[in-house]
Amino acid sequence: MLHRLFHTRSCLFIVLHLALQVTIFGEYSWEIFGYCQELEFDTHYLLLPYVLLAVNMGFFILCSVTNPGTVTQSNQESFLKAYAYDGVMFQKNIMCPTCNVEKPARSKHCSVCNSCVHRFDHHCVWVNNCIGAFNIRYFLLYLFTVTALAADLAFVTAAFLIQVVLLSNMMLGSYIDDQGQEHAIDILFLIQHLFLTFPRIVFMLGFVVVLSLVLGAYCCFSLYLALTNQTSNEWYKSRRYECSCCRALEPHDRHIVYRNVYSQGVWVNLKEIFKPTSSEKKKKT
Repeated sequence: MLHRLFHTRSCLFIVLHLALQVTIFGEYSWEIFGYCQELEFDTHYLLLPYVLLAVNMGFFILCSVTNPGTVTQSNQESFLKAYAYDGVMFQKNIMCPTCNVEKPARSKHCSVCNSCVHRFDHHCVWVNNCIGAFNIRYFLLYLFTVTALAADLAFVTAAFLIQVVLLSNMMLGSYIDDQGQEHAIDILFLIQHLFLTFPRIVFMLGFVVVLSLVLGAYCCFSLYLALTNQTSNEWYKSRRYECSCCRALEPHDRHIVYRNVYSQGVWVNLKEIFKPTSSEKKKKT
């Protein structure tokens, strides 16, 4: 079941992705937006998440529908000229037995899409498409905007709860415990009180904070790959050549040192993301 879920193309994760966004923005629009207006938050500040959502959905659609760079018998010659073989990770004259095409450097056969992809990065279940040379820019922009969206929602929600606490002067009060002893309001009691008063809002805040941290970490990793002109596939494979345990298992006379030959400096690497290297692309333009 799990193998089929992650190794066949399916719209299930797209539906889940959209359901999460509808749920979060439903809660934001239904409660947080109205409460913040009552507290006289700046309207432009409250509308920013909707702007980010619209931009994010645009990049999401582009990432989903754009051909990532499928290698076929009709276009393989142009892709073969795009990158030089490094002789370590990518070898010449290697045929893909499934697609029956010669594999260009930096390409990989995706078992989910059942096709070879030019400058293959990974298969993303959330957009139901491979991430390759021609849609990596949309994927990065989608990733950055969804991270900014989650962070903005967390910031607005946290600002609302902090404002509620400040206006109520709750931190100046005290409470009586089960033993009848009086205690000053502490952070733990405050969180419990807010959760009982605004359960959906506090739960949503926790979710978007965790989401922001996870997506933020992935954004940093993706930016590192872009700046160094690596794909996720290449980075993962390069770990095998640098892993001391893996090197110890290799014969001494077959020891291989991997070096990234595709990085040409930060500016050129970023330019390649937004203007992919491909003879086919140049002919079309």
